[in-house]
Amino acid sequence: MTAVRTIQVESIGEGTSAEAMRQKLVDRLNKDGRFKVVESRSAADVVLRGTSSIWATGTVVFAPHSKAASQTVYQGYLSVELVDKADQILWSYLLTPSRFRTANITDDLADHMASHLLDALKSGAAGAHSTMGRPPRTQVALHAAGATFPAPIYLKWFESSGMPVTYDAIGSEAGIAQLAEGKVDFAASDMPLTEANSPAGLHVIHFPTVLGGVVPIYNLPALGHALRFTPEMLAGIYSGTIRKWNDPRILEMNHGTHLPDTDIAVVHRSDGSGTTFVWTSFLSLVNAEWKASVGAETHVAWPTGAGATGNEGVAELVQKTPNSIGYVELIYAIQHELNYGAVRNPAGEFIKADLASITAAASSATASPGQDLRFSILNSANKDAYPISTFTWLLVPAKGMSAEKRAAIAEFLKWALTTGQKQCEALGYAPLSHEIVSSELQAVSAWKSNE
Repeated sequence: MTAVRTIQVESIGEGTSAEAMRQKLVDRLNKDGRFKVVESRSAADVVLRGTSSIWATGTVVFAPHSKAASQTVYQGYLSVELVDKADQILWSYLLTPSRFRTANITDDLADHMASHLLDALKSGAAGAHSTMGRPPRTQVALHAAGATFPAPIYLKWFESSGMPVTYDAIGSEAGIAQLAEGKVDFAASDMPLTEANSPAGLHVIHFPTVLGGVVPIYNLPALGHALRFTPEMLAGIYSGTIRKWNDPRILEMNHGTHLPDTDIAVVHRSDGSGTTFVWTSFLSLVNAEWKASVGAETHVAWPTGAGATGNEGVAELVQKTPNSIGYVELIYAIQHELNYGAVRNPAGEFIKADLASITAAASSATASPGQDLRFSILNSANKDAYPISTFTWLLVPAKGMSAEKRAAIAEFLKWALTTGQKQCEALGYAPLSHEIVSSELQAVSAWKSNE
């Protein structure tokens, strides 16, 4: 496409904070001078649109007997998409508040989003169409099932691509079982299959699609600080050896935070879950006792807690249960306006999940033609990495599919690995590296031709 010169900034949510962020973005774009902000969509080369929300999480009290010496603490997010005249997404991003912000949350989100947008526009990352465009229109209906972890981006992809795909977000384990029984054409899983855990007779090709992070969410009313968790602390909570929020081991890592003398209501997945596999795999990596007593599976014998179905179900149960803790993919925490904690990585840094820290976790993951694409990036050594980060995969049968369905799935995969990658960041998923995409595209072509 031609160079971007004019931009329209549409609404990015409701309320005064959203309008303040929109105006801040307009001011920053105008100040840059390279782009003209216009009011009319017809006069714009591109349009910026999005959603945002800001909510109070509690109050920090600086002097116990003075209301004036207190401050309300806010959390929030800003998610945007940049689209062209044909409404194709050219770039997207999701921001949560900066780790060490000095400005108010509205200015912080707007300033940093403006910086990301300007960098993308100047580098050309937001100004070029993918050569893939939309996949060719097909009448081949496809059925897929599996992980709830990537369901938000998969549902968006199926709609945006125009492919007639029905997706059932029933959990990784159930999706794999349906694929093995021939009930679906492909499956989605956050757990890569091996000889040990693959159903008999099922042979699949793994295609990583996006990166995400599993975060510890909690419901502590009026808490004024985001909590910091060590891996040992999370293992203790989920094993039942840490039972109270004011346990000394939690207080030690959260100086100055008033934590209640109440039982921790532990919430976990009740279904066969790839998110559970990621969570328990992390705990097994960092805690020998957890590895020996519970282990890493889609289903485990939980020592404590109540179960819920899907990431959505866990988020909803934590949302309505005071003093609870759970684990979900990042976007579910954001969409439910739940607090989620920072987790200590191997470098000793407490990192909250965001696009930058999830991308950092995958910095050492490389790919070459013919390489196994079942990467693990848990507990990355990168000092900026969020430690509970993971790839998620689409699983397609190695053989035994009609030529029409094979061609349709191949075209969708090519679209998702190119054009579709521009959509994932608005939902809090990090895109694949160019190197991994290049290797995957070759793998897709090889699979399509391997009748």
